[in-house]
Amino acid sequence: MLVPFKSLPKNSRIWIFPSSKEIDIHKKSKIKERLVKFISDWTSHNKNIQAGFELPYNRFIVIALNQNLQNASGCSIDSLINIIQIFEKEFDLILLDRMNVLYRDKTRKIEYLTLKDFVKMVKYKSINSSTTVFNNLVINKEEYMDLWEVPAINSWHSRYFKIKK
Repeated sequence: MLVPFKSLPKNSRIWIFPSSKEIDIHKKSKIKERLVKFISDWTSHNKNIQAGFELPYNRFIVIALNQNLQNASGCSIDSLINIIQIFEKEFDLILLDRMNVLYRDKTRKIEYLTLKDFVKMVKYKSINSSTTVFNNLVINKEEYMDLWEVPAINSWHSRYFKIKK
């Protein structure tokens, strides 16, 4: 059952799918249309799932599921991943590669790097501990609201600022 994202409780489970590039208006419209249909029909063990979504900054697909009513099952998670894979193929996006980093550059533009390139930029001081990063490992809506877009030093990214030269 589709509900407004903002109406979901703070402990709702979150999935964040960062895009390798900006999602244009045409693609965003199609993705929204399909997510509305998908979430409206989404079930776990034949029970409706209450969930919502948003597409912040045209760079992320964020899905939230109200665990107070129904937890996601393995099959329901598989169906979510399946629709994301369809989006990847149809819209030429990378959404499931967890070995990437999205951050804000000095002009506040959102940039995408492989983890390897992110580490290189840290080493050469092009990115520092105060650089805003997106912590896509947050697990619930409360963490998403408070800990998703943070200085790198306050995220798992902080480990790369301790690199020995």
